[in-house]
Amino acid sequence: MPNFQDIFKNDVARGAALGIGAALVAVAAIPAIVAATRPLVRVALKSSLLLLEKGREVMAEAGEHFEDIVAEVKAELATERESFVETVDDAAQDDTNTEIPL
Repeated sequence: MPNFQDIFKNDVARGAALGIGAALVAVAAIPAIVAATRPLVRVALKSSLLLLEKGREVMAEAGEHFEDIVAEVKAELATERESFVETVDDAAQDDTNTEIPL
């Protein structure tokens, strides 16, 4: 009959015993780990949500600034277009009033 010490000389038996022992320790330790880390997880989650809200505010403000710039550029383009059309109309009227010598 094998002795208790002889059983653990075998690597497979030693590995199985260590695995079973680790599993038992993990089952016993998981509730303690969860209880200990719960406040840290809550703080991390709260910080993440605050950061998300701040990021949304910043992006909304940046979008508003961008929309303002786009509106300003469109107004400038419209003004330039009107000025160009007036210049072309004036040039066209000047050309119709002048006679071209043949």
